[in-house]
Amino acid sequence: MTVVDSDGIGGSAVLTDCVPSKTLIATAEVMTEVEEAGELGVRLDDGDDDPANSVRVDLSVVNQRVKALAAAQSDGITRRLADDKIRVIHGRGRLDGPQTVLAGDERLEADFVLIATGARPRILAGSEPDGERILTWEQVYELEDLPEKLIVVGSGVTGAEFASAYDALGSEVVLVSSRDRVLPGEDADAAAVLEDVFQRRGLTVLGKSRAESVKRQGDGVVVTLTDGRKVEGSHALLAVGSLPNTDDMGLTESGVSLGDGGFITVDKVSRTTARGVYAAGDCTGVLMLASVAAMQGRIAMSHALGDAVTPLDLSTVSSNVFTAPEIATVGLTQAALDAGGSTALVVKVPLADNARAKMQGVRDGFVKLFCLPNTGIVVGGVVVAPRASELIHPIALAVGARLTVDQVAQSFTVYPSISGSVAEAARRLHLRN
Repeated sequence: MTVVDSDGIGGSAVLTDCVPSKTLIATAEVMTEVEEAGELGVRLDDGDDDPANSVRVDLSVVNQRVKALAAAQSDGITRRLADDKIRVIHGRGRLDGPQTVLAGDERLEADFVLIATGARPRILAGSEPDGERILTWEQVYELEDLPEKLIVVGSGVTGAEFASAYDALGSEVVLVSSRDRVLPGEDADAAAVLEDVFQRRGLTVLGKSRAESVKRQGDGVVVTLTDGRKVEGSHALLAVGSLPNTDDMGLTESGVSLGDGGFITVDKVSRTTARGVYAAGDCTGVLMLASVAAMQGRIAMSHALGDAVTPLDLSTVSSNVFTAPEIATVGLTQAALDAGGSTALVVKVPLADNARAKMQGVRDGFVKLFCLPNTGIVVGGVVVAPRASELIHPIALAVGARLTVDQVAQSFTVYPSISGSVAEAARRLHLRN
């Protein structure tokens, strides 16, 4: 087996996206907890009654840790490849027919090819990043000092996560959203909670405001909106989507079809339209999540080797937005239900009713469950809470195993616990089933 790699082992998930961003967010989570510790009776011995006024972030140290952890994760994967006797060629691969890869001066013949070239940040025309004041999410880890005023362009998952993180770290943040709300692709109730939190924390959201250009202006930036307004700041972060890394790879010439935006067309077992060629990850545009990319890759290799495989089922995929609070989802969405595409019962339990949440000073968030009306089978859920990424797992298990709300309700939960709200939601659905 041979791996042809041009960007570093582990790809964007390890080096520039998931691992670095969630490491940065881990520090932001601590800052959020410190800021809200006053109501729990926490005081620091500096004469200030507000812990938030006594704690500061050294961004250079934070980013050193971010890059060190990413490098260590990449090194671990590299060692595993070496242990498994997998050859690594550093360079860019290109198809020359469905079973031939050109890598530098080498011509590699293969029984099967897996394309996993990922995606890159989309750039606004005429607003090219300089890596100093105008940044993509891949470049923020080179900052030595905390941005005084950060303008985040784009209110999808990436934009919302970085806006939430830098706000917690101490930056003044302005979030430019072209839609009428943040996180337009997420549960509307969840997005509303996050917007309320943003407003309470002093983060400015400019809704229905599309950025026309981002320009360097002295030691700062100016973002011009399509309605003529201008927003000035010290830094700008572009979070306006991704483009697949599929250019100049000989794909269409080798029989690999590309869909809208240049993403590789694949079926549910990761096959492309070229015999023996598979694709996985962000280059396919299929739910751009690291977990989905990994599953696509595993399915592809199992299928290629003749093992029995289960086709990719997106209805069982859990996802999470790492804001404060986090937003985790699985299965059926409220949008699909409202559009009439599904029939289900739904109940929402506010965390404000949860004893453990009260003890921890948590007042924002909820647990929402969806179930089929006749059988009570759980078909989806949403959790908005601190560490929602951990709390979604029992709901994901219920969706994947087609458990009923009664089965979920009859499982013991610890008292007091945030997860108790999952069982409570299930109990309430039993009453309505």
